[in-house]
Amino acid sequence: MPIIVNLDVMMAKRKIGLMELADKLDLTPANVSILKTGKAKAIRFSTLEAICKTLNCQPGDILEFVEE
Repeated sequence: MPIIVNLDVMMAKRKIGLMELADKLDLTPANVSILKTGKAKAIRFSTLEAICKTLNCQPGDILEFVEE
C-alpha cells in the first residue's frame, strides 16, 4: 500500500504509549494499535485531527505517500 502510517514514530518522538494515547483520544487500545501498525483501511478526519492535537503534529507527520 503506498500510504505509510508513521503513528508509531510520532508516538516515540513524543514519548507516549499506546494506552495513554488511546485514553487521550477516547479510542480503544485495539483501534489505536490498528492505526499504529498501518493495518487500518481508513481514518476519519476527526480522529486524525485528535491525533494531531494530542501529539502536536501535522497530518503529514503521520501519513506518508510512497510510490510503488
